[in-house]
Amino acid sequence: MAKPLLSASSTSVMAREIPSEFGLDMDMRDPNSINEHTKVLFDDVFAEPEGTHSADGVWRWSFKCYNGSKSCCYKTLTYICALPIACCWGCEFACLSFCQIWAMVPCIKTCNITLASVKQVWSSLVRTCLDPCNESCALCLSNIRITQQSA
Repeated sequence: MAKPLLSASSTSVMAREIPSEFGLDMDMRDPNSINEHTKVLFDDVFAEPEGTHSADGVWRWSFKCYNGSKSCCYKTLTYICALPIACCWGCEFACLSFCQIWAMVPCIKTCNITLASVKQVWSSLVRTCLDPCNESCALCLSNIRITQQSA
């Protein structure tokens, strides 16, 4: 009997190594660690200090119950809600990008162009009106000398 070139387990490993058409890493789903704070493994939640231990079987089954219920509940919620929520957030970010590109940036550009002219007028007014006053005050105050005498 001929030996198969690839076993079922090596095929599954190879499938994970081959990047998908969308560039998704199916193993590392939080590459930027944006949800590290939501990591709640069993031993992040439950700990029995020395001298206060439950029976080994209870501890083992508590571990299995916690992980099983957390996994089942999370998967159920994602089956029901993930696609609609992903669609809503995709639309939200599309609208946000649209507003930024087609409304905000042109508005800011318009303000910058308009304010450049206002800046020139304001600078001229300040130089014309306040510079002579400032120069006069500076000339008057520049000859003041302070000396300290010890008593």
